[in-house]
Amino acid sequence: MMAIVLAWVFCSVSPVAAQSDSSLQQISQSYDKLSLSQLNKLESKYASLGKKLQQQNTGILTRMKKKEAKLQKELSGKDSVAAKQMLQQSQEKYKKLEAKLQATANSANKNPLKEYIPGLDTMQNSMRFLEQAKDQIPGLPADKVAQVKEVSEKLKNLQSQLQQANDIKAFVKERQQQLTNQLPKFNMGSQLTGINKEAYYYQQQLQEYKSLVNNKEKLEEKALATLRELPAFKSFIKQNSYLARMFPSGSSGSTMEGALAGLQTRSQISQQISDRLGTAASGTAGGGNPLQSQITQAQGQLDDLKAKINKAGGSSSDAAMPEGFKPNGQKTKSFLQRLEYGINIQTQKSSNLLPSISDIGLSLGYKLTDNKVIGVGASYKLGWGKPINNIKFTSEGVSLRSYIDIKAKGSFWLTGGYELNYLQSFGKIEELNNLDAWQKSGLLGLTKKYKVGKKQGNMQLLWDFLSYSQKPQPQAIKFRLGYTL
Repeated sequence: MMAIVLAWVFCSVSPVAAQSDSSLQQISQSYDKLSLSQLNKLESKYASLGKKLQQQNTGILTRMKKKEAKLQKELSGKDSVAAKQMLQQSQEKYKKLEAKLQATANSANKNPLKEYIPGLDTMQNSMRFLEQAKDQIPGLPADKVAQVKEVSEKLKNLQSQLQQANDIKAFVKERQQQLTNQLPKFNMGSQLTGINKEAYYYQQQLQEYKSLVNNKEKLEEKALATLRELPAFKSFIKQNSYLARMFPSGSSGSTMEGALAGLQTRSQISQQISDRLGTAASGTAGGGNPLQSQITQAQGQLDDLKAKINKAGGSSSDAAMPEGFKPNGQKTKSFLQRLEYGINIQTQKSSNLLPSISDIGLSLGYKLTDNKVIGVGASYKLGWGKPINNIKFTSEGVSLRSYIDIKAKGSFWLTGGYELNYLQSFGKIEELNNLDAWQKSGLLGLTKKYKVGKKQGNMQLLWDFLSYSQKPQPQAIKFRLGYTL
């Protein structure tokens, strides 16, 4: 916090009374460079995030109410008075939160979110800056001005949804504590598990949404690029950003005396260190500051701890991990985020009945958990001919696949699958309708997954235990190389 305060002190300047002609011209040029397509995409992105947050907020309240109703029903059989008190404690709060979710964002409140998210704050003020320019610069494109206003409204709605989520998170945390204190008295402590899981996943999901809002992608960066260097925009940000509201600077030259009243100055702190540890400790006697090395060492240890937490899958969320609970990292992701696409290839040598064949396959997997994936796929069997001097490309069949991967240890996974293989040359798709020509394969084996740059490769060694009953008999042992897109 002290670093933010100091940065704001040094950056604060007196507001500009009016824009110069050159500034107005630069703002007009910024409008020209900002395309309607960019604005439409921004509006769509923030509208989508706001809608998802709305659904998330409504969903957690609905699920929490159901779980509490179940607890109250069970508790009423033991202590009807306690059950009634529990109901009264939560019912009114649920109603207030649900009413907030139904209400539209207050247009008079420009900053409904009581939390600093840098990326969101910058985009919101950028849109406000462009929106206000219409009163100073006649002749701006009406369609762009209207679209800037729409983006600004979507951002304000998103802020409102985020604040509602923060309110719900605070309530859920408070309710968890109340139930934790009450239920063990009636030997019902174990019934808290479901509520604790809901609370944990909700907080993780909320943290993920905030990260999405805060991370400026190429679209946002491009939209801000033309504004960032404008002196008028810099001045606007210093007067209207979230930090400006936290640490207001007056126009009279005294930067933040009122905002920082009561806080100790650096000289006062140095004097206290000098009084307690000597002048060398305060750094005022020219002998260096022995405390600085300790502070640097402590900061290094904190950085190491943060790295370890991130590596272990932690986050900056304050979500409490329920005892004995192993979270599913995929649960907070959307359906599309849990999909994985892959390609693989498998080759078998020629036989008396079949030419050399390469199976070129595509797969689509769905991550049930971090350690379990199910999926489907298909492959095309490309024939290469028989002898080396008689290479001939032919269509030798197709394959329909299903599979499941379960993590065993480290980078090794257990793999099982069921496949249908059409092992005949065909010239038309209609020929595949011959069901008697399809063979069955039952697969068991191991998969080794490894990193290939930012992507993931895999090697599979599979045993087809149904191959012995098929004619012509395919290879019983299959080796496949794959790559996850």
